[in-house]
Amino acid sequence: MTTGHFISFEGGEGAGKSTQIRRLAERLRQLGHSVVVTREPGGSAGAESIRDLLVNGPVERWSPLTETLLMYAARRDHIERVIAPALAQRSVVLCDRFHDSTRAYQGAGGGVSEDLISALEQACLDTIRPSLTLILDLTVAEGLARAAGRGAVEARFEAKGEAFHARLRSGFLAIAKAEPERCCVIDAAQSMDAVEAAIWQRVQAHLATRRP
Repeated sequence: MTTGHFISFEGGEGAGKSTQIRRLAERLRQLGHSVVVTREPGGSAGAESIRDLLVNGPVERWSPLTETLLMYAARRDHIERVIAPALAQRSVVLCDRFHDSTRAYQGAGGGVSEDLISALEQACLDTIRPSLTLILDLTVAEGLARAAGRGAVEARFEAKGEAFHARLRSGFLAIAKAEPERCCVIDAAQSMDAVEAAIWQRVQAHLATRRP
């Protein structure tokens, strides 16, 4: 079946994903692409309700296992109502986080079994997987400083501490190493313009080799 392009953005807190997604969407639209910008957790009405449960409140509100189950409930609704229909319309879907975030945050960061996460992926994702994942990489200290500077209200995950964020950064880099054909690590410590240029170079090559 002919579908669009599914590109996910990943990385720790403060890496600049939202800014870069907005810039990429503007560039793609100028070139005539139909673009859907979405996010996780969230992206659909039901998933946004679950997002509120996940990103607000005290750190101890949920265990990592409960977070994983909530993430996948939200993700399945997001796929059914937003991502799959957009891909069927041959749009470019730009998603701020997807399944790799569960592997990094709840898996590497929280200690949830890789086998359990894999089983949930198998049950919930079907064939919906990003064809390109851009991982914006930044040191933990700089990422948390940036996040604190933006005054985010949804700060439950940011408050989990440096050791947690170091584990999830390692988790993202391990994913990139295991799947180099899909994942591209971008140095997010560069200027916003330099990050944008690096992303565009990779996206251009991706679009040229994968015609929807």
